[in-house]
Amino acid sequence: MPPSGRRAALLLLPPLLLLRAVLAVPLERGASKEESPATESPVSGPALLSSQVFAVDTGLYYHRYLQEVINVLETDGHFREKLQAANAEDIKSGKLSRELDFVSHHVRTKLDELKRQEVSRLRMLLKAKMDAQQEPNVQLDHLSLLKQFEHLDPQNQHTFEARDLELLIQTATRDLAQYDAAHHEEFKRYEMLKEHERRRYLESLGEEQRKEAERKLEEQQRRHREHPKVNVPGSQAQLKEVWEELDGLDPNRFNPKTFFILHDINSDGVLDEQELEALFTKELEKVYDPKNEEDDMREMEEERLRMREHVMKNVDTNQDRLVTLEEFLASTQRKEFGDTGEGWETVEMHPAYTEEELRRFEEELAAREAELNAKAQRLSQETEALGRSQGRLEAQKRELQQAVLQMEQRKQQQQGRKDPVPGPEGQLKFHPDTGDAPVPAPVGDQKDVDPSEKKVPEQPPELPQLDSQHL
Repeated sequence: MPPSGRRAALLLLPPLLLLRAVLAVPLERGASKEESPATESPVSGPALLSSQVFAVDTGLYYHRYLQEVINVLETDGHFREKLQAANAEDIKSGKLSRELDFVSHHVRTKLDELKRQEVSRLRMLLKAKMDAQQEPNVQLDHLSLLKQFEHLDPQNQHTFEARDLELLIQTATRDLAQYDAAHHEEFKRYEMLKEHERRRYLESLGEEQRKEAERKLEEQQRRHREHPKVNVPGSQAQLKEVWEELDGLDPNRFNPKTFFILHDINSDGVLDEQELEALFTKELEKVYDPKNEEDDMREMEEERLRMREHVMKNVDTNQDRLVTLEEFLASTQRKEFGDTGEGWETVEMHPAYTEEELRRFEEELAAREAELNAKAQRLSQETEALGRSQGRLEAQKRELQQAVLQMEQRKQQQQGRKDPVPGPEGQLKFHPDTGDAPVPAPVGDQKDVDPSEKKVPEQPPELPQLDSQHL
């Protein structure tokens, strides 16, 4: 999801302009160095600007790679010199990228390493994605898959060439340029969802409760609309208000050039989108207060974006997303600059969607909800089936435990029947081989037996003598 509000302002600069800002080189400014406030500031320079430019993440999945490439390029004096002499067309056409062949060997080595690291990172992302979708042992064709990434040349995965710089600039320029459209579409869906939920909530109430809820909503909307007049962004009235209330200067001595220099915060000779949005804070505070429940801070960010777009459309004549001093001064000479009119029309005066768009959105939500309900029902059925299966397994487990218990009982009973019994003279005797049940002593007269024929039985182990009382 793209970042929003002031955090996103600087991110909308194409990478080319970010690079120019890092190198403190204004793009097609047309002003001499003597006229540029950047030469008057002791704090301007690549080191300071680099930290300012990249203090915020662009939101691109290859942001770190882009940042590191620019940081390396800015260390090469030859490339800096060619960049300063180049115009926008040279860079867009790829002419500047060919200057990469003349940078120092040390810089090229660092760029090569950065590209290898980026390719390795992308390969890991691809493997993780494929592992989540199919069997992990499937062989991946990384070369084919890498072609979906447009910010580098996948055919050469080991060295950073002019083609890589050209692709990086073109891809990032395109991706960042789509931010505004993506933000507006996201805000539209947010507003439609909010209205959809409001209507569903009202439908769930009884008649009296619904009337009370509608009355409360109308009261909130009325309080939100009761705010001071909002000046048109970039108009004389709006700039003079900033001059007087934020800068603390006499409104009767308003000077556009001085105003420009005061609000060129990083002294690079241009007003970037972040510096422009800072000028709208006073106007936004008239309409939105985070302490008020009727003021939606999401709408405030949309309002900020609309204001910036309005100024850029009317002031940024060369559409490079930077306002130069010449462009700013020219805008103050137009008739619209001093025309106050009815003021700025805020978001609530311009609905973000139509009823037809809301109807299609609700149909989409209904279809999605039906799909989720069907999936939930399938999961519930599977859960019930698993529960029944678990019940059967538990029953089988109990039966098995009962069978084992019965076997143990039978074994104990059999062992109980084999307990030794006493002979006629109270002496226990065991079978010499098996040691099973005791053998009773022989009964009869032993005198008739020939001593020579009488076999001496093998004597069993001596046992303690027991009498009948012990038994």
